[in-house]
Amino acid sequence: MKLSEHIRVFWRGIRLLYEMSPAYTVLFMLEALVSAVTPYVPIWFSARLIDAIAAGRPVGALALYAALTVGLTFLLGLLVAWFRERESVGDKELSQNLEWRYAEKTMDMAYKSVEDRDTALLRERIRKETQTGYNYWYLKDGTAALILLTTQIAASITLTASFFGVKTIPLWMKLALVGGVLLTLLAGILLKSRSERIMKVFFDRLVDTNIRSEKLGFFISGYSNGKDIRLYGMAEDLAARSLRFGDEFCRALARTDIPASLLNSVGKVFDYGLRFGVYMILIFASLRGGVSVGSIAQYVSCITLLIAAVTELVSFVQMTLLNDTYLKRYFSFFDIPNDMYKGSLTVEKRDDNEYFVEFRDVSFKYPHTDTWALRHVNFKFKVGEKLAIVGMNGSGKTTFIKLLTRLYDPTEGEILLNGVDIRKYDYDEYISLFSVVFQDFRLFAVSLGQNVAASTDYDQARVEDCLKRAGFDKREAAMPQGLDTPLYKDYDKDGVEISGGEAQKIALARALYKDAPFIVLDEPTAALDPVSEYEVYSRFNNIAGDKTAVYISHRLASCRFCDKIAVFDAGQIVQSGRHEDLLADTSGQYHALWTAQAQYYTAE
Repeated sequence: MKLSEHIRVFWRGIRLLYEMSPAYTVLFMLEALVSAVTPYVPIWFSARLIDAIAAGRPVGALALYAALTVGLTFLLGLLVAWFRERESVGDKELSQNLEWRYAEKTMDMAYKSVEDRDTALLRERIRKETQTGYNYWYLKDGTAALILLTTQIAASITLTASFFGVKTIPLWMKLALVGGVLLTLLAGILLKSRSERIMKVFFDRLVDTNIRSEKLGFFISGYSNGKDIRLYGMAEDLAARSLRFGDEFCRALARTDIPASLLNSVGKVFDYGLRFGVYMILIFASLRGGVSVGSIAQYVSCITLLIAAVTELVSFVQMTLLNDTYLKRYFSFFDIPNDMYKGSLTVEKRDDNEYFVEFRDVSFKYPHTDTWALRHVNFKFKVGEKLAIVGMNGSGKTTFIKLLTRLYDPTEGEILLNGVDIRKYDYDEYISLFSVVFQDFRLFAVSLGQNVAASTDYDQARVEDCLKRAGFDKREAAMPQGLDTPLYKDYDKDGVEISGGEAQKIALARALYKDAPFIVLDEPTAALDPVSEYEVYSRFNNIAGDKTAVYISHRLASCRFCDKIAVFDAGQIVQSGRHEDLLADTSGQYHALWTAQAQYYTAE
């Protein structure tokens, strides 16, 4: 990265830090400034007190110096303590805001980015780097350190400037002191730089290990995984895996700490050697009567602080430059564009309800693949019809729905609603037309009512009606808190565990509650037996009324009541029509699938 890019990334980070928590940002900067000044108060006043004692000044003057030394230090200490107490609250606020930014960004992304594996890995990496301390936490600590150290350097130089005006100290000693300071700083810079590079390599190499270790920990601690862990005797193997991750980390840390510690030890030799030299120069000056005892104490303390501050400042500048690379990666996730065209047209409202959806020569590839998930799909159906989409696993059924609902846009071709490309419609208005229950639907560890409404605020009577229509009313009546009963025990010990079939009914009720013109069931009952699945689809077909309903299944009997059936095979629609007509075509794919499935339910 060029210096200009470092400055741009750093400044962007500071601006975002302030936007997330303005008061916190101001507080930690003020705390750094006050902390920097605090040690110089007793240094300066103590030097004056020592000189006053040596000069035989009155007790009152001595008491004043002592009072100022202790009193000002005490007040500054209280102020720093108050800042830090407020910062502890700010730390939690910042942590929550950082987590919320991930959630907010994920919800704002185009769905293709959410599903993209590279995006998911990038998200995991920057989160792990944040937990390690890089990007935003280090930006906060590094900024505070830069303020503190630059203030200390300025104060140290101010309080040691008079040293070079002492006439009793030979010029060569002054030059030797300057040379010693520069040599110590150079050694500290080089040694610290080397040490930091060693640590960077250590952390970079362990990113993947840390991610895998964290995932393993989540799996082991997840109570829903406890059944499999016990029934399949996985505990010993999982424990061994966890220990291997820990051993790998410890071995890598040991290999890193030893050379880093040696480098730091060499730096300490230079540091304390310079301190000894400063003492010798000042002792020489005091014996010749050119420097007071108080000034000796002041110079020693200030030069010591100066050396430490400059060394640390260089180190923090180096670490800040390094952290900018982590910040840049952090921003790269949040800079991922949502390039879904949003459109602006309002969906037409027609009195005759004559709406048509048409797939016109639609082909689609998922990102980073060369395989066509759909190829040259041409299909048209009328809004209000009951459409069944059937076919073997992997034939393109779910991809068809993702394109219909604009989770993705076609790679080639176009999808039309009433003759208009759906990409031209207002995106939010268009997707509001659909209630979808995917085969991998999710319920949340919140109340039953909130799960159905997908909101914290909801119409209680309407939720209960939807649950009744979905066949969940009797189970709801048995729940201890009715609609307020929390599902699962993630956040509430009184949460209710529900079966897979019950979860499906709640998901169906959620689709009903949205009351959208299109209802899509994408194999949400795939875990049920064919007879149960048919019963669910038949009941839901009656519930749907005059809405457009799309039923997706690889089991043909479940959807034979539909107005139209589309048969998918290898990403193409190979047949379409009514059940009876398709079954009559003995050479077609539908007849072959029907016969293959029916043999398991026909008595010999």
